[in-house]
Amino acid sequence: MTPNVKGALLMMGSMAAFTINDALIKAAGAEIPLFQMVAMRGLLATVLVFLLARHLGALHLNFPRHDKWLVAFRCLAELSATYFFLTALLHMPLANVTAVLQALPLTVTLGAVLFFGEHIGWRRVLAIVLGFAGMLLIVRPGPEGFSIYAIYALVAMASVTARDLITRRMSVHVPSLAVTLATSVTITVSAGVATIATGWEPVSVGAGLMMASAAVFVLGGYLFSVMVMRVGEVGFVAPFRYSSLIWALALGWLVFGDWPDTITMLGATLVVGAGLFTLFRERQVQPAE
Repeated sequence: MTPNVKGALLMMGSMAAFTINDALIKAAGAEIPLFQMVAMRGLLATVLVFLLARHLGALHLNFPRHDKWLVAFRCLAELSATYFFLTALLHMPLANVTAVLQALPLTVTLGAVLFFGEHIGWRRVLAIVLGFAGMLLIVRPGPEGFSIYAIYALVAMASVTARDLITRRMSVHVPSLAVTLATSVTITVSAGVATIATGWEPVSVGAGLMMASAAVFVLGGYLFSVMVMRVGEVGFVAPFRYSSLIWALALGWLVFGDWPDTITMLGATLVVGAGLFTLFRERQVQPAE
């Protein structure tokens, strides 16, 4: 098995794990309040990440102060993304929320241009415009198809974009698992504090099993996403990120009976197509683009 094939399988495994986690959270959300769910899942996930990081010797924090600030800002961005994404997820079809997040390669590319001064040519600018047009078809900014939770999904996407841009500025001295652990602790503690106001509800055996499974899957997603960056070519592996939409379509239909309408599917196709083209151009672009 070549490194590229391994990377592709790890990327698809990561996307599958994250999407299954989302489906479990959405199902458990019918019984458990949001902050309680996040606190329960986060507590177990934090313990698992801590044990793994200690086993791999990745618990040290002896990296530059500049990176420590970046880790702190990344945690805040992840906290924002978690709240807005899960709130949207509990009120929107799984595939619709997932489709919005497929615009990430486009928003990260645009963010790199705006904040880091990176250059892109007219082809990628056009791809970004088409991708955002597709995203508008998904969230439907009109009186019939639009909802406040579509804004939540967009804010979640913006938060994840900020997270990824911050991550790109970190030095190689920062252990990935240390960042994951810091993020998990931040989200868990914040959700735990929020439950003081919202309270806790009794948890059935079924809901408890779903939350425990969600913690395992989200850890698997994080672990695979770390591993995938260490094998294969990024340009080859990155397009397999879009397999999450296939999982979201399948799980949304099988578990929740949801299937996107034609306009949403068209929007998702535009977003994915534009993202794939952007990734392709990043590999093929010439200095004179």
